[in-house]
Order: sequence, then structure tokens, then C-alpha cells
Amino acid sequence: MIETRDAGTLRTITLARPPVNALNAELLEALGEAVARAPSEGVQGLVLTGAGKLFSAGLDVALLASLDGPGLRRFLGTFFGCLTRLAESPIPIVAAINGHSPAGGAVLALYCDHRIMARGDFRIGLNEVQVGLLPGPLIYGVLKRAVSIRVANEMLTQGLLVPPEEALAVGFVDELAEPGEVELRARAWLERVLALPPVAYRTTRAMVRADLIRLMVEANGPHAETLLEAWSGPESRASLAALVAKLGRK
Repeated sequence: MIETRDAGTLRTITLARPPVNALNAELLEALGEAVARAPSEGVQGLVLTGAGKLFSAGLDVALLASLDGPGLRRFLGTFFGCLTRLAESPIPIVAAINGHSPAGGAVLALYCDHRIMARGDFRIGLNEVQVGLLPGPLIYGVLKRAVSIRVANEMLTQGLLVPPEEALAVGFVDELAEPGEVELRARAWLERVLALPPVAYRTTRAMVRADLIRLMVEANGPHAETLLEAWSGPESRASLAALVAKLGRK
């Protein structure tokens, strides 16, 4: 589900679930565990990327369509648990976005400290509305950390997927790189921040990410119930079934 590769004190975690690195419970659990374990193994910085030509296609829609209420509740708990571990990581994480990154893939990237996206015919965004899913307060809150409220409102309500240049212009990503250089640039960014005075850097980083942790505390309460109710509703179930049927015909 994931692959890891070390270069000194930096580690690359690669989402590796062919063909599109869709996020199921096993992958989310493996990612969360890898992020949580890394500091105890002497790792000082993480690069998160995807295998193949996609970062991640997001949550596994076929799985979502198959889950009943209790199953969906468990899956959301696993998803939020992975996000919590990303939010609480004491070491910096860079998203090396090597290809398309819709929905859940974009959410993972937004939980990283820095986002570098490959130039090319790729798209990133939170397109939940387009597939009949409520993004929910958590995703809205995380998006607002990266872009202006006006941009967040427009992107989220329309479920927009944007190309790399537009993502950079609005602040969804921080840098662009050629496809073969995304991971290299991610490591270079980590080397720069890890060269800063360590106590000042760690303390300041914790301060600026505290709101991300607060979002996760809220997400595991009423926010989760709001999402569960919406995703269990007839519109979401019908939209997911239609999307699964469409993907099956390709």
C-alpha cells in the first residue's frame, strides 16, 4: 500500500495502490502509521508522493458506494485518524504532487507543510460536490488555511479542479516543478527548513499548525456526524453508484 525510501534523515513515503492510489482503509492506516512512526526512527522530514502518474485519485469511490452506515462510520474514523496523524506530526512533511490530485488526494496534500506540484496536464482540487458528496466543515477549514475565503468558497461550492498554474496562483500549492524534479525539490525544501535554528523552527511550526490540530478535534465530534448523515443520504448514494458505473465502463 505504501513504499518508503530513505536518504539520510529524510524519508519519502509513496502511496502505492495501483492503478490510481485510491484511498481505502488499509492505505490510510498504513500511511498514518508510517507518519507516526517516522520520528522515532530518526527521520527529520517526510516527502509524501504517489506511485505512477497520479498523486492520489482520492477516496475509493467503489468502496464508499458499498458501505452501509456502520461501515461508513468506521471508514470516516480511519480517514480522520490518518489526517490527525498528519496534523500532529512533529516533523515537517512536503507533498510532492506528481500528478492528478482530486478530492481526498488534495486533502492529504493540504495537511502537509508545503506543496510542490508537477507542471503538466494535471488537476488538483476538492471536487466532492461534483460527485454528490458534502465536503464538510473540516475540508472547508483546511482549504481556507491555504487560499483566501473567496477562493475557497468558489472552489468548494463548484467542486473545481484546477491546473497547476492556477493552483499556484491561488495558493493551493506553493511551488511548481518539472515532473521528474518534484521529489528532488521537496527534499531541497526540507533541507532548507531543517537548517534553520531547530528550537525556533519547531516552536514556530507548532504554533502555525495548532489550528490544524483544533480542526481535527472538531472533526471527530459533530462534524463527523454531519458528514456521515450527508454521505448516507439518497443523493450521495445515487451519485456514488452512478460514478462507479461510469468508471466501470472505462
